[in-house]
Amino acid sequence: SVLLQQLDHFRNYGKKFKVAFSLSGVFLEQARRWAPEVVESFKALSSTGLVEFLDQTYYHSLACFVNDEELEEQVREHRALMRDLLGVEPAAVENTEFIYNNRIACLFDRMGFKVVVTEGAERVLGWRSPNYLYKARGCGIRVLMRNYRLSDDIGFRFASRGWSEYPLTADKYSAWLAATPGDVVVVAVDYETFGEHFPAETGILEFLRWLPGEVLKWEHLRFSTPSEVASAKPVRDEIDVPEDQTISWADIEKDASAWLGNDMQRDSFHRLRELWHAVRALPSRSWVRVWKLLSTSDHFYYMSTKGGGPGEVHAYFSHYPSAAAAYANYLDVLADFETRVLE
Repeated sequence: SVLLQQLDHFRNYGKKFKVAFSLSGVFLEQARRWAPEVVESFKALSSTGLVEFLDQTYYHSLACFVNDEELEEQVREHRALMRDLLGVEPAAVENTEFIYNNRIACLFDRMGFKVVVTEGAERVLGWRSPNYLYKARGCGIRVLMRNYRLSDDIGFRFASRGWSEYPLTADKYSAWLAATPGDVVVVAVDYETFGEHFPAETGILEFLRWLPGEVLKWEHLRFSTPSEVASAKPVRDEIDVPEDQTISWADIEKDASAWLGNDMQRDSFHRLRELWHAVRALPSRSWVRVWKLLSTSDHFYYMSTKGGGPGEVHAYFSHYPSAAAAYANYLDVLADFETRVLE
């Protein structure tokens, strides 16, 4: 509701506040079933013409580590949902959790997407800045890279009283944006940042309410959707991310270790992947549906055994008492499913 109010407010004053969303199919399924008003709110946002919806994997899954066929199928399933539910045909895409490499980018290119959004990881960028438009190695798709420092100022540090910049206000943050060099600043945070990670008492909703106006006070700042940036800005360089250097927006490592970093995670995923051909040989699509649900990245995220800050984040999101408990529960389900499939 805060976003819709601001979109309407600035449109009436001749200025434009814009935003983009990436909503998984499984999230929208749950919203339709348990909170249909959430779906209606996204329909209202879509009707403004100021909101872009990105494609992603329908099941917010690790399909990209199975094979290209599975990744493409889940993205096409998500595209169909976007068309049927929201009446949009996304031209921009992001893979689950910003997982990215050259192969993934070029698959999206073949699917007709204009731009892919991923993480501005230093080990890929080197001396370069994330604040420019790039292209993927080996194909023509444009690549937008998240400025994770400015994003995490909102997504992680907003309510941290130990942070030297606390409290973060809309005018302070807009001044940081104004002083940031480059062609574009990609600020991307979890949707649940506003109200769940940080409840209303922290001031996060008021921050969101005031931010558009503070940004638009600066003559050289404006809001754009990913597709608009891909069309309007020049490509400054090429991004090369081989498969053995795959990036994501998760944890300090910004790689695939959040989901496949330990033996429990790798064992679970290997057993699931081994069932892919068998499931597709069965006449009923219901088996494929269950397999896809088991490919959701969250299952493997809960099995992480990382310590420190990343470990705290994993524990925050997990409803299991431990990574071992998550692993045991997943294996129980997977073993039952495996037995039924093979029978």
